[in-house]
Amino acid sequence: MSAAAPEVDLLALTAELVAIPSVSGAEGPIADRVQEWCAACGWLETSRIGHNVVARTALGRPQRLLIAGHLDTVPPNGNAEPRLDGDRVAGLGAADMKGGLAVMMALAACVARPSVDVTYVWYAAEEIAREHSGLLEVAAARPDLLEADAAVLGEPTGAAPEAGCQGTMHLRVTLRGERAHTARPWMGRNAVHRLADVLGALASYEPRRPVIDGCAYAEALVATGVSGGVAGNVVPDEAVLAVNHRFAPDRTPAEAAEAVGALLAAHLEDGDSLEVTETAPAAAPQLDHPLLAAIVRAGGGAGAVRAKLGWTDAAFFAARGVPALNFGPGRSELAHTAGEYVSRGALEAVYGALAAVIGGQRERSTEMARP
Repeated sequence: MSAAAPEVDLLALTAELVAIPSVSGAEGPIADRVQEWCAACGWLETSRIGHNVVARTALGRPQRLLIAGHLDTVPPNGNAEPRLDGDRVAGLGAADMKGGLAVMMALAACVARPSVDVTYVWYAAEEIAREHSGLLEVAAARPDLLEADAAVLGEPTGAAPEAGCQGTMHLRVTLRGERAHTARPWMGRNAVHRLADVLGALASYEPRRPVIDGCAYAEALVATGVSGGVAGNVVPDEAVLAVNHRFAPDRTPAEAAEAVGALLAAHLEDGDSLEVTETAPAAAPQLDHPLLAAIVRAGGGAGAVRAKLGWTDAAFFAARGVPALNFGPGRSELAHTAGEYVSRGALEAVYGALAAVIGGQRERSTEMARP
């Protein structure tokens, strides 16, 4: 059997997973299905922690690759049911990232004796607040299950490797004013009007575009929300602006926050504040790691690798000393849209590349699982 031709029908398996509702917080049924699948693979040690499933080979290989994907989706948008159309399956989570989950399940079943030990992690609650992450739950209960030499996240990348990830930071800008009656606005100071200068600074922001290990990152600084006002006849004495900053891996969160502060400093006065409310660090590409380099070669070569502009759990692993890469069959621009889909070609391309790397010159198993 060719490594690029799994016994599992990847498109049909993806459709099956799409048909299992798994909005964040309700991942139990899909975790049950994955656990059942892995239990049929006698060469895997399978653990269940909450709605997270971890399956591992234990062959004593000198290196271990961890392959991870999240089980949850955002709420449906008229696309809860899978729709097969030729070599595509559409539906909630098809791109983000039930196609990636199907690839993981096929690898677990079809590559029984990999040349590197492999850990598969299907985890919950990636699409909601970080504090609920299934990876954090596993790390708290069994940190040993997440130990590896390198990691791959099956996030949607259009079957092209995407290196590292940018960090993300949420900030709150609070501007002060003085209340007055709107019939006599000159007696007060309008905090909402003061937003104009801050918004102008954000609108004229010129993003950094650093190139790291040949990958071109693109930072971003965007206003995402605004609030203020007391009543229809009162000059507002406070205005609050929510801001999101995406920063490249060559900056720490502290350096990124300092850069935002420097940009807005001219528009902040005594009594105003700029507060970081949430942050997640970036992850450097680390494409010199042998396992990640092999995946890049199998996935199209150095010319195909791109920078991951969004944030992913590649940063979770990088913070623990595990170099990580994003590589999945879905297209990121389709994630969370009503029309998301994944194609058979992309599923098989990602499966084939990963099978080539973890399979190596292995002994073919005669215990092929057909869960």
